[in-house]
Amino acid sequence: MPYTYEYPRPAVTVDCVVLGFDPSERDLKVLLIKRLSEPYKNQWALPGGFVDMDESLETAALRELEEETGVANIFLEQLYTFGTPNRDPRGRVISVAYYALISLGSKTIRAASDAKDVQWFSINHLPALAFDHSLILASALQRLRGKVRYVPIGFELLPDYFALSQLQQLYETILETTLDKRNFRKKILRMDVLKETDNYQQGVAHRAARLYRFDEQKYEQLVKEGFSFEL
Repeated sequence: MPYTYEYPRPAVTVDCVVLGFDPSERDLKVLLIKRLSEPYKNQWALPGGFVDMDESLETAALRELEEETGVANIFLEQLYTFGTPNRDPRGRVISVAYYALISLGSKTIRAASDAKDVQWFSINHLPALAFDHSLILASALQRLRGKVRYVPIGFELLPDYFALSQLQQLYETILETTLDKRNFRKKILRMDVLKETDNYQQGVAHRAARLYRFDEQKYEQLVKEGFSFEL
């Protein structure tokens, strides 16, 4: 006979903050679903749901993300645990949040499961979010802004080929500041994670810039080792 505790057991959920960068709009976006059911029916929220008794937290997060948005096969990093007693009107619910960075056009999104709709929203023009999801999103953005200084960012968010100006725009968007062009390029090239290509930007009014791509092996090595990238 299994042992049972006298203490009440809270439910556990997972929530996913999926961020993407739109180079054409110079905008960082987050993937949101419109809830199909109560509580917060018809309100926007982060993808997520309850953890089944026979699955791990990460498995639950990946399952819920795919079920509600159609997004699959991405790397999720655990962010933080949110457990304010009254965060969920259904009862005592603790949520383990995850976040991911993906290229905006790399995945096809579709509303499924208990999601009525799914859309990308600019982090600067967000609807009211259900539960404490605005706090979870803010925590993910804070983590990203700190991480950009010691881990290379861009491989997940940019297309395969990109101009240095697009990489700088990504950093400026994340850090919410303007960076000196010459200083940024000097530092980013010194990291030795970019490969120069023979391709140039197409369909631009200004002089076409050379396109680069990431050296995946060196990029992954820097992710493991870390570095100091003060801008």
